[in-house]
Amino acid sequence: MNISDDTLYSIGEVAHRTGLSVSAIRYYADEGLVHPTDATDGGHRLYDVDAIARLEFVRTLRDLETGLDQVRRVLAGTTSLRDILAEHLDVIEKRSKDIQSKRAVLRALVRQEGTAERANLLRKLVTMSDAERQRLVDDFLEDVSAGLPAETIERIRAAQPMLPADPAPEQLDAWVTLAELLRDDRFRAATRSYLHETYAEFPGSEMAKPHVQNFINSAGADLTPKLKAAHQAGFAADDAQVIALAAQMVEQLAQAFGVAADDDLRRRLAGRYRDLDSTTLEALQDPEYNATEGRYLELVSIINDQPHPDAALLDSARREQSDGDGPSFRDLGRWLSAAILAAR
Repeated sequence: MNISDDTLYSIGEVAHRTGLSVSAIRYYADEGLVHPTDATDGGHRLYDVDAIARLEFVRTLRDLETGLDQVRRVLAGTTSLRDILAEHLDVIEKRSKDIQSKRAVLRALVRQEGTAERANLLRKLVTMSDAERQRLVDDFLEDVSAGLPAETIERIRAAQPMLPADPAPEQLDAWVTLAELLRDDRFRAATRSYLHETYAEFPGSEMAKPHVQNFINSAGADLTPKLKAAHQAGFAADDAQVIALAAQMVEQLAQAFGVAADDDLRRRLAGRYRDLDSTTLEALQDPEYNATEGRYLELVSIINDQPHPDAALLDSARREQSDGDGPSFRDLGRWLSAAILAAR
């Protein structure tokens, strides 16, 4: 039934229409927010549709936890609704960040039995400023990479966590875990030892030399994707186009190492690529790698919301273990080996 705009409603009817309690409606009237439109001879308050609309508006703002002073300013027209809501949004966002921070601390404490001292430490790690986080990361990387080849240091320092201004819960959790590790002397010592054994000694030291890196970053960066694409497309290792690419790669490698592109080099390269799958996949599955450099890279990839640097190789390793479909790293290594030998 349609009711005219001049209809007046009792406070009980208004409570039913707005979902507010009778006491709340009286309180808002006493506070000067929404006055009754009229009253009965017996003193009972009556409200018209405009007053009801104002009460519903007040309820919406109060449901958003808007303060009474702010509500009063909006109703009085001294402040725009948009400005009030913007102020309130800022408060809610700050509160949300605080809740996320507490959540990350609690999750970390639940994972491992926590003490009051550790809880305080975790709280500090979560609330670090950008500059404080960067100092912690820089100190760790400087410590673990000291004495490594310059090219290796540059590559390692390229993978740095960049926690966004509004991190997702999993990003904040990853940062707390990483920050604890960066401060852990045992993790630092283990990472430093692994990096030096891997990159400062042969063959890692040889791979880090400028001429090898130059090949990887120039010709290798161009040829390798083409060869991988040909392999994924199903080209045979003795296809003329594949052989031409393999021959070009051998020539470029010979120039990088300063040796002749002869049959001896081809045999050695073919052997390396044939065994590359097992060597590389073993390295990625090495518990020492997964507990040090691999763990660091895993957490950084979560924080930065980016794929793990070795994601393709790790997927290949999983396919090897599960006998899944799709080309594997092992297939690619053997295919490249055959292509190099066919390029003689």
